[in-house]
Amino acid sequence: MGSTDSKLNFRKAVIQLTTKTQPVEATDDAFWDQFWADTSTTIQDVFALVPAAEIRAVREESPSNLATLCYKAVEKLVQGAESGCPTEREKQVVLNCTHILTRILPYIFEDQDWRGFFWSTVPGAGRAGTDEMDDDDGARPLAESLLLAIADLLFCPDFTVHSHKRGPDSVEDMQSIDSCEYIWEAGVGFAQSPPLNYIHDLNRTELLRLLLTCFSEAMYLPPSSDNNVLNPWVTFFCSTENRHALPLFTSLLNVVCAYDPVGYGIPYNHLLFADYREQLVEQAVQILIVALEHEGGLAHRSASPSSMEEQEPTGPENLFVNYLSRIHREEDYDFVLKGLARLLTNPLTQTYLPNSTKKIQFHQELLVLFWKLCDFNKKFLFFVLKSSDVLDILVPILFYLNDARADQSRVGLMHIGVFILLLLSGERNFGVRLNKPYSIHVPMDIPVFTGTHADLLIVVFHKIITSGHQRLQPLFDCLLTIVVNVSPYLKSLSMVAANKLLHLLEAFSTNWFLFSAAQNHHLVFFLLEAFNNIIQYQFDGNCNLVYAIIRKRNVFHQLANLPSDPASIQKALQRKRKSPDVISRTSSQETVSMEGSHPAVPAEPGTLKASLVAMPGIDKLTEKSQVSEDGTMVSVPKTDAPHTPHSDQSAIAGTSDTESNSGRDNEDVFYTEAEMERRRLSSASSTSYWSPTPDWVLSWKCKLPLQTIMRLLQVLVPQVEKICIDKGLTDESEILKFLQHGTLVGLLPVPHPILIRKYQANAGTAMWFRTYMWGVVYLRNVDPPIWYDTDVRLFEIQRM
Repeated sequence: MGSTDSKLNFRKAVIQLTTKTQPVEATDDAFWDQFWADTSTTIQDVFALVPAAEIRAVREESPSNLATLCYKAVEKLVQGAESGCPTEREKQVVLNCTHILTRILPYIFEDQDWRGFFWSTVPGAGRAGTDEMDDDDGARPLAESLLLAIADLLFCPDFTVHSHKRGPDSVEDMQSIDSCEYIWEAGVGFAQSPPLNYIHDLNRTELLRLLLTCFSEAMYLPPSSDNNVLNPWVTFFCSTENRHALPLFTSLLNVVCAYDPVGYGIPYNHLLFADYREQLVEQAVQILIVALEHEGGLAHRSASPSSMEEQEPTGPENLFVNYLSRIHREEDYDFVLKGLARLLTNPLTQTYLPNSTKKIQFHQELLVLFWKLCDFNKKFLFFVLKSSDVLDILVPILFYLNDARADQSRVGLMHIGVFILLLLSGERNFGVRLNKPYSIHVPMDIPVFTGTHADLLIVVFHKIITSGHQRLQPLFDCLLTIVVNVSPYLKSLSMVAANKLLHLLEAFSTNWFLFSAAQNHHLVFFLLEAFNNIIQYQFDGNCNLVYAIIRKRNVFHQLANLPSDPASIQKALQRKRKSPDVISRTSSQETVSMEGSHPAVPAEPGTLKASLVAMPGIDKLTEKSQVSEDGTMVSVPKTDAPHTPHSDQSAIAGTSDTESNSGRDNEDVFYTEAEMERRRLSSASSTSYWSPTPDWVLSWKCKLPLQTIMRLLQVLVPQVEKICIDKGLTDESEILKFLQHGTLVGLLPVPHPILIRKYQANAGTAMWFRTYMWGVVYLRNVDPPIWYDTDVRLFEIQRM
């Protein structure tokens, strides 16, 4: 009965607030206390009892009342943080205020005129915890008071952490508490694991949800290429002003990496017990990825020295980034990597009893966290690649890529997975690790094969390219760049993987495909480069690939003799117009059915998805490095393409064979993918429509790196044909045996230097990550739906 009463009273208070036209005095405690003193409302109650329309009405019609409500709620949190909430009633007041602020903040952010409200000072609200003497800096902005109160409350004994009280009468003073002794979980930099307490976990989750809501102001600003725009909430919270920054960062990281969703492995235990730790872990990982977005100090790291002088320090240093970059102990790396691998692998685990183990849903946030770790802590990246533990991250990523390939609502997941693999593939060790045999059989709808992790990677990439949805086409360059980067280190491809690579070459080298878009020929260059790397550096173990190349030799001959006369170009394009799917890069091979596959499923109708900004082209995403004799990488300077007007058909010829000159990457404007699609279609119908010319074809045809393969065919084809005739062979195994023991030493051209395209960050990728990350956070917080139906500007929410 009591809870019904308190809900009723709370609702009455909300109605009073929305109907009062006169400002209510801040001193009228009897009125304001109705919102938090005599009620115990859950966050779900508050969302139900405070409708969006009413918050907006108060904001427009009696703004002073909304301002007072926010101010009073923050004041209660500050008081709770100072007193340490010794009584149950004070704890409840803090939780009630947390719920109210979580509900109201998005409506403050969506209105431009209100956005500065929390950063203004409220008269009479002195800085908490400062002496009266040093009053020269006056009152703190409301936002700062709120953030510091949340930080204090996250280390409040008997509320969010275990008390270390010596006796029944001793009281822990909140101001002098050393929060480093109260870290939530053992792991990085902390050895003791405090006993689990679900009440503490619940309270931490409520406070972290409010903190995430504070940080979410970023969602209400449109995408911009200006990387100097820092999120003031994150900047302040992660600065030296927050004395709990280190223990909180450590607590969040340890809680995430120590979490084991399966627990004791009792089937169905997740259906019997509510797992409060899971909610906490979800909020913790979301806070981490959002707080790690800005480095502070430097707006943007750039690989090229030329841009160093532009780098002005922007705001104070982000301590979360600082601490993350300074983790250095091997056992800490091991704890973090094993924890992330365990969680990423969790959705893949198969059991004999359906639905018997808990499956986590926050793998996208984990991938972003893994990305940040590798990006900000290069020693961690090298640790990951030092052993075959990297494969425990690779396999789940390939699983997610394969699983999401037909689902347009998961296009962001496809991108982050591919970016991580692109980042890893820039390091030699990744290619070397891929040679480990693949024995764990995760259920994936891909052809059965016996081979290595490299084979798994190639088979999954082939599946994405041939049977993914259309919007994955911008990723084809990235996928093939990864294959090229690892190719010099692949000791022996299976027959299945070798055939898949040749099937891709066959599809990408058809005339109509090569002539139908200005950049399509890059895909052929990537594949030829991968074949050349394997032939030159790993010929001995790769008889399967050599055999596949010999069998498909006509593809290479056709490429060498590619027609470039206007009549042939027109004929190829006519063929294309007849094909039903104009843009699809792969309609030439849709007929090939994959053995034993169950198609990946598209999104359910009605699924919500967040739009993303378009990605920069592969030449903006990577920079070339050459591997020198001793294995070190040397950066290859970019050759600047001559600036030619776009009407000049040979503009593409100025750039290297696999670099685009598409112009769109040079604009400092961010388009959503839908907008990119519209622009592409409208440009197709306008006069500036690109069309292939003989000069354009010749400009890149002469650079096709076919010499090595042609020499191989010239030497081996007559030998293989002779064996077949002499021995009357029709059996592959004999030919493979011959190829296995053959050699091309001294017969091939001089090996070319290995060229690796390493991922490099830029403003475009930074913006992509911001929109992707906040889109994930928006869509994952549905109970309560914190941002639903508010005027978010960073991305669009679309229904499938």
